[in-house]
Amino acid sequence: MNMITSHNAFEDVRDFVLRERQMCVSEREWKHRLRGYGYAIRESREGQVVTSLVKGSDICTIGAAA
Repeated sequence: MNMITSHNAFEDVRDFVLRERQMCVSEREWKHRLRGYGYAIRESREGQVVTSLVKGSDICTIGAAA
């Protein structure tokens, strides 16, 4: 997989996560919905990080946008 495809995949995940956040009334609901899709959010120095529950690895940061 080339770097452009990887970058686009990260952007797709970030866009999905932020769309889900807009549909939720609370951060708790948002995190619950994301778990259903196999994602989690964790806090870091860079901001919020989207993590894969299946692979146990970080996918991308969403910073302060959420």
